[in-house]
Amino acid sequence: MTLPRQVILEALRAAETHPTGDEVYRLARRRLPHISLGTVYRNLVQLSEAGLIRKLELGGTARRFDRRMAEHHHLRCLECGKVEDVSVEPAVGIEEAVEAESGYEVVEHRLELVGYCPKCRRPRGEIVPR
Repeated sequence: MTLPRQVILEALRAAETHPTGDEVYRLARRRLPHISLGTVYRNLVQLSEAGLIRKLELGGTARRFDRRMAEHHHLRCLECGKVEDVSVEPAVGIEEAVEAESGYEVVEHRLELVGYCPKCRRPRGEIVPR
């Protein structure tokens, strides 16, 4: 594995969040000040294609990357854009049920829950603009 790819992977694995490519770039520059943004993005794509990280394409947000490869779902804040892992068991049997009903061959599913994080949440009864 090349040094830039190793640094990018380590930066992503050290992140407590689901960083964007730009955020990974800023983290990687701490160890490799001359690394380019293009190098970071190319390597993130290659790492996701190799199954070492997960590329998240969540609705309405920049592409993010996830170090956690086990099947899990995500929460996204509609206000600040924060993305968090959901710590409940993934839906079991949903792919088979959809295949039986639709005739599709389902190869993967993603579940994104959206709402407001504790920092952005409005007091009860206050109207939330949509």
